[in-house]
Amino acid sequence: MGAEPRIRVSAMLRWEDRILLCRHEKDGRGYWLLPGGGVNSGESLTDALHRELSEECGIDDELPVEGPVAIVDSISPEPRFAAKHVVHIIFAGDLSGRSLEAVTSHDAAVRGHRLFDPHELDGVVVHPPIQRFLRRWEPGDPAVYLGALWAP
Repeated sequence: MGAEPRIRVSAMLRWEDRILLCRHEKDGRGYWLLPGGGVNSGESLTDALHRELSEECGIDDELPVEGPVAIVDSISPEPRFAAKHVVHIIFAGDLSGRSLEAVTSHDAAVRGHRLFDPHELDGVVVHPPIQRFLRRWEPGDPAVYLGALWAP
């Protein structure tokens, strides 16, 4: 049997019509993630999200968030990858009216940030692979379960 599932919270942060993603690198390959990270034992989902937004983006205030707006179940296929199971709980927030010059990271895994137009995500490696969801979600939409996804 594989490892226990890990819970990861993240935020789809919009600034005008674009979405903020964080660049990570692993084994020489770059990929993009919604800002967020793991939930510690005894920590609420929103407390973990605000802690991660501070660490990964330098957003230190309690940014109002909506959601969860999506849940994604990432289970690595066997035997190609090491056993890994991550449940991504995605919230949404609006950065409009803020200066993004202050967006910085205190997390060594983050290699940079970028605002993406949702329609330019097709050629971008996003983990988990939720480009279609990011293109179509609108504030106020009900939460969705995006199923079991895995991106190599």
